[in-house]
Amino acid sequence: MRRHPLWPDGATFPEGREAEALDAYSNVVVAVAELVIPSVASLEVWAGGRGRQRARGAGSAVTITPDGFLLTSAHVVHGTRRGSATFADGREIPFETVGVDALSDLAVIRAQGSEAPAAVLGDADSLRVGQLVVAIGNPLGFAGSVTAGVVSALGRSFVTQDGRTARVVDNVIQTDAALHPGNSGGALADSSGRLVGINTAVVGPGIGQGLGLAVPVNGTTQGIVAALMADGRVRRAHLGIAGGPRPLPPRAAAAIGRTRGVEVVEVVPGSPAERAGIRREDLIVEIGGVAVEDGGDLQRAMTSDMIGHTVEIRFWRAGSLVTAAVTPDELR
Repeated sequence: MRRHPLWPDGATFPEGREAEALDAYSNVVVAVAELVIPSVASLEVWAGGRGRQRARGAGSAVTITPDGFLLTSAHVVHGTRRGSATFADGREIPFETVGVDALSDLAVIRAQGSEAPAAVLGDADSLRVGQLVVAIGNPLGFAGSVTAGVVSALGRSFVTQDGRTARVVDNVIQTDAALHPGNSGGALADSSGRLVGINTAVVGPGIGQGLGLAVPVNGTTQGIVAALMADGRVRRAHLGIAGGPRPLPPRAAAAIGRTRGVEVVEVVPGSPAERAGIRREDLIVEIGGVAVEDGGDLQRAMTSDMIGHTVEIRFWRAGSLVTAAVTPDELR
């Protein structure tokens, strides 16, 4: 270690391997920032689609196609159809909302003629705890801001809501890269500059404290984005039950070779579940041949392909396995 001329007496400056490591870290963050910043826009939403009155604050978005489609958080553009997107080169371009899916907190907007480069999509399923990530967005109105940190945890979840319908977003990325209001909808990139998450929430007391969460970019996300671009919405099947995970009784666990299922705590009158004869306290263990151990498994089974198609559902009731046919409706 050696003294740095600008540091106070007694302070030292790293050299050798330590200095090289710091340089390597800086080089990665700089490279990711230079690659991703041109793809990120600062958003301002407009009240009622007219004028420049800010309706619900500001946020961020990430360009995902060369023809001006951007991915952002649903809560950023919820309730508005239009706004403006400002890019790193200073261009301000009007955008229109293409589709919003509050249950995944994702939305697609389009700023035609933006000519911004599209971010390279990564796969959040390959992330590891401790991996370097870089967040880029519009925190507190400061466009093009960059923060860096690590993946603090994987497999987190948070609840989203659309009217009276609630859904758990699974496999959320937790990071200690500093996030602030306005970062929502911005990019979370890995060390190669690939988009692995859309920043969505700040966790902790006070602005900029605690941890941040990001919706993962993976195969599931890309399916949602494709549906929003094509149809403006995401179609989902539903059974009409409320439930939660529960350990299976020893006899049930031995019979099916698993230890957990989903206990039905409420059945909506007139729902597909009621029509199939499902009752409170039934323990669902399988639907359509796919194992069900928690609410996330049940959610993932309710794809658009299930709507109107009859499938078998297996559950444990009164000491025995029961099989019933159920035809999921579309979630409205």
